[in-house]
Amino acid sequence: MNIGIDPLVDFVCKMLLGSPDHPAITLHFLNAVLGGSPQITAVEILNPIIGQEFDDDKYAVLDIRARDAFGHRFNIEIQRSLPTAIRERLTYYVATQLVEQLGLGEGYGELRPSIGICILDAVIFAQADDLHLDFRLMNSKHQLTFTEHLQIHLLELPKYAPPSHNEIISDPIEQWCYFFMHADKLSADQIRQRLPESVFWEATGVLEMIARDPDQRSLYEARVKMERDSRAKLDYALKQGREQGLEQGLKQGEAIGRVLALRDLLLETSPTNDQLQTYTLDQLAQLEIDLRHRLRERD
Repeated sequence: MNIGIDPLVDFVCKMLLGSPDHPAITLHFLNAVLGGSPQITAVEILNPIIGQEFDDDKYAVLDIRARDAFGHRFNIEIQRSLPTAIRERLTYYVATQLVEQLGLGEGYGELRPSIGICILDAVIFAQADDLHLDFRLMNSKHQLTFTEHLQIHLLELPKYAPPSHNEIISDPIEQWCYFFMHADKLSADQIRQRLPESVFWEATGVLEMIARDPDQRSLYEARVKMERDSRAKLDYALKQGREQGLEQGLKQGEAIGRVLALRDLLLETSPTNDQLQTYTLDQLAQLEIDLRHRLRERD
């Protein structure tokens, strides 16, 4: 029987990668993305999920924040689509995570790398075949790395094509891509045949636990419904924005549509639709960034 639990639902992803009860899963994932050099052997989850808090806020954004034994800071998130200004937002989060490290009287030498990892069920860089893209501050002409302290890693899942004939998958990045994309449609035995490493047995066990436990299953179903409703609201808002764009310009109309969708997700009524009509494109872009930041901070 298929497990039927989608690892790409952010609640499930956090149960897998953001649980203090399953550090081996988080360690394997981080070493897969970073190449295991240096090998990460210990990790602390800085914002573990708390069921009661999640019950109280069904719109929680479930990013995963962690710190390894070297002091590296990680922010891991799932994205099912391409939000507006996703590149700027990821840059903002990783930069903020770097700045937040320093306390009063501490020097810049105390800073440790801030690393953002986005598991993306969409494609930003179609011109590149690589499913794992690693971005850092560097000089493009001479390929000189300025610093390792700001890193953004993308896993663009649609680029992954699994091997045929039930072959065992050995590459760590491909293992995770296969798990994220196919685990919900397979049985536990089928997953273990393709991914025989013990860490994926443990990860499969987490999916089975969510499927069996009534409370966890209820949280999962609520999150799936929330994602579906959010996509429907955003599609509707964009449609409204496009209709408004016939009169005031397509770009402004779509920007208003995105702001309206985010405003509704925050359960707010301000600014009103009439007020938004008076905003410039720059004002709408800044408002959208602010709303997305506030939505994320509800985690």
